[in-house]
Amino acid sequence: MRFMILIKANAETEAGVLPSEEMLAAMGRYNEELAKAGVMLAGEGLQPSAKGARVRFADGGTTVIDGPFTEAKELVAGFWLIQVKSKDEAIEWAKRIPATPDSMQEVEIRQVFEAEDFGAEFTPELRDAEERLRAEVASQQS
Repeated sequence: MRFMILIKANAETEAGVLPSEEMLAAMGRYNEELAKAGVMLAGEGLQPSAKGARVRFADGGTTVIDGPFTEAKELVAGFWLIQVKSKDEAIEWAKRIPATPDSMQEVEIRQVFEAEDFGAEFTPELRDAEERLRAEVASQQS
């Protein structure tokens, strides 16, 4: 099972305040633990929403909205993508995230859809196309 652990943004992350050397070291150690355990697929911090954009789809058209966005608590400041056996295991990994009172206050854990979750609508042809695409992306990253 794959899970995404989402780091919620706060006023500091949205202001572009970077983590301290101590926090970077602690996060590095945590990432190393994830990697050594063989569960880490990806993990990154995100720039503030002021450097981002949203693309809204409505009435057959698109609208681009430049950041910053309001309600920092609804934004994402970073993530880990992990592969574990259960939601409980994902929670146990999330509980080990280094945090200080002035860093993150909350993370969200969301399970990633797998092919079998889509049922009969995800036909063998669509599954084959998805597998070819994943193989192509993987080969580009090697």
